[in-house]
Amino acid sequence: MPVKNILILCIGNILMQDDGIGPRVAAELCERYDVPANVSIMDKGTMGMALLADLKRFNTVLVVDAVDNTGLEPGTVVTFSPQDMAPNVTARGAHDTRFVDVLQAAELLGYRVDGHCLGVQVLKSAPVEFTIGLSPPVEAALPILLNSVLDFLTAQGAPATPKPTTPTSA
Repeated sequence: MPVKNILILCIGNILMQDDGIGPRVAAELCERYDVPANVSIMDKGTMGMALLADLKRFNTVLVVDAVDNTGLEPGTVVTFSPQDMAPNVTARGAHDTRFVDVLQAAELLGYRVDGHCLGVQVLKSAPVEFTIGLSPPVEAALPILLNSVLDFLTAQGAPATPKPTTPTSA
């Protein structure tokens, strides 16, 4: 059986407060964990068709992004399929292009990607001013979100391992 090439695709804009959850997850994963050679972690900013070039190298993709209008409390972590973001669904990602659209375009180009989504309900979808840093409920959800990504990798047969910590001098 061929090895799955897995992409953890972290989406978001760090200037838009909770929308920065994707980049934050990418940074935390890269800083704290080693992943197998068949796993890539990317911070790709906002969702768009430019992702097609990246997707053709992978057969499994987990998108990590902020979501809004789920009806859930801010900071709630949710898993869903790309199809759950269809136009008639109230819950939406924080970006104009939907992941399901990118997957459908990839299929039209001849490559099939098994897509999965993981998100966290934001406190505010559009802060009035550029704001770097997550709101308290989304910051509190970060460990749950990271563990969800790690669980996904384990379920895919590609577990991440914690990087060794170096003692700090007092």
